Amino acid sequence: MKLQQGQIWNRGGEFLRIVELQRLEVEYKSLLDPTSRDGTHHRISKKEFCRLIKGASLLPVAETGRSRETKERGAAAAVAKSAPALVKG
Repeated sequence: MKLQQGQIWNRGGEFLRIVELQRLEVEYKSLLDPTSRDGTHHRISKKEFCRLIKGASLLPVAETGRSRETKERGAAAAVAKSAPALVKG
């Protein structure tokens, strides 16, 4: 299983959402409700996070409240920001 930003893992009544994924570190938010924004932030090594989610289950995107359209709009906005402006000469 490949870790990705935005994934939500269910670990016995506690939900862990990956907020930021880096090469060696994971910043995640511990939540009681996967659709809630209330929770505590944690930053640990990727190895520790993998140990933490061992035995946990990954929630499908439909259950997390994030739709595919929302992800696509976010990706399109990021591309638009990074695209160079056309210069008419």
